[in-house]
This record gives sequence, C-alpha cells and structure tokens, in this order.
Amino acid sequence: MMNVVVLLKQVPDTESLIEINAEASDIQTDNLKWIMNPYDELAVEEGIRIREKMGNGKVTVLSLGPERATAAIRTALAMGADEGVLINDPALEKPDPLTTAKVLAAALKAVPFDLIIAGQRAVDDDSYLVPSAVAEYLGIPMLGMVVRQEITGGKIRCELSLQDGTAVVEADLPALLTTQRGLNQPRYASLPNIMKAKKKPLETKSLAALGLDAAQFGSAALKTRIFSLVFPPKRKVCKMISGKTAEEKAAALVQTLREEAGVL
Repeated sequence: MMNVVVLLKQVPDTESLIEINAEASDIQTDNLKWIMNPYDELAVEEGIRIREKMGNGKVTVLSLGPERATAAIRTALAMGADEGVLINDPALEKPDPLTTAKVLAAALKAVPFDLIIAGQRAVDDDSYLVPSAVAEYLGIPMLGMVVRQEITGGKIRCELSLQDGTAVVEADLPALLTTQRGLNQPRYASLPNIMKAKKKPLETKSLAALGLDAAQFGSAALKTRIFSLVFPPKRKVCKMISGKTAEEKAAALVQTLREEAGVL
C-alpha cells in the first residue's frame, strides 16, 4: 500500500494586483484571490497518479496556514486526494520557511507515508527552502526538480531537471521529491468530484495537537524577518534616437549615452 503525502500552500493568484500595506511590512491581502500554489498542483496530480498506478494507497494533503487555506485543500480533494490536514495556530500567523518546515515535519511524524511530494517552490516567497528542510528534519532523502519518476521495489528513480541537462538518481523510500513543470498536466476537478470533496475528511490541528509548544514559535522564534517591502524602481521611458542618416543617428546616440545616461 502506497501512502503519499502532498505538501500544499495557498498563495495569492499570480494575476492579482499586488499592493503593499501602509506600514510597508507586507502585501495587502483584503481583496486578493487565493489559489493553490501552481507547483503544488503538479504534486497533487503526481500523488494521485501514483495511487492510481499502484491500485491502492492514500493521498493525504498537508498544509500550514489560516482557515482560508482549507479552500486550496478542498481543491486538491476535488482533484482526487483522499484526505486533508491543515495546521492552523495563532502562533503561526506569519511563519518563515524554517518554522514552516519544522511544523510540517512534526505533523508528518504522525502521518504514515512512503513518499512526500512538494512543489519546488511557492510563488509568493520563492524561498525554495521548505521541502529540503522538511526532508532534513525527517532524515530522508530529497530529490529536487523532478520531471519523471518511477517506483519499483521500495525504491524511487527520478529524472531531475538541471540547468544544463538532466540527471537520473535513485533513492530508497521513504523519500521526498519536488516538482518541476513537465512532470504532468494537472487535471481539472469535475463538478461531481467537487461535491464529493465536501464530504472527504479535512482535519485542522493546532501546535498543541502536534505536541509542540506554541511559546517556541511566533515572531520571537523567526530566523528571518521582513523589515520592509518596496516595489522595484520604474523603468525610464524608452527614448527614440532620430536622424536623417545612419551617421546622424549614431552621433545622437553617442551624445545621449554620454550626456543623459552617463555611460560613456
């Protein structure tokens, strides 16, 4: 029986208009649309495909976040995952990647798994850190940026996407892998499956339920903090160089680069 756990994060829709709050300490979230992290969609799909191929097993979705994150978990359940777990606690209002990984690892110690699948990164903070830290806390191998995988005889063989090519690696299970585009094409949840997902198990747990002391978390325990946010400087408007001949245009370009851009 193959037990797969998918790590999932709810993130702002990439098409949303992102604005910084008045304190410049975070983005404004009141009017944002929230979705499942796109790389986690690949993870959910791959977990379901593994269960379907094996003919048995269970796909559990595990997330850390506020109550609204249940919507992303329900989406995963509608795709075909079997059950969901949300870690929600007042001390985890704004966790950093290491705090997130530590809590997820603690939750995973109470969930039977043969394989953990996670998105390579979350598109909101781009830390790339949580999956590798979870694997480290659990003492299991991690295979990153996977575009193809095969499980046989208690081992998993994966093709990893590298900057200048690919690598094929093998590891004993249990293990953790992260997704890369090309691994699969996530399915859409049908209306009947959306309705069925409302009846699938979705449990919310606090830090205390995981055997963790909330006093050891919160803002005082963060390893990284955001001091301020600022948008990148706006690019200057492009200036068109005019002239009747190529020589005139070249002379005007050199003059502009020297007097206005200051690069000559």
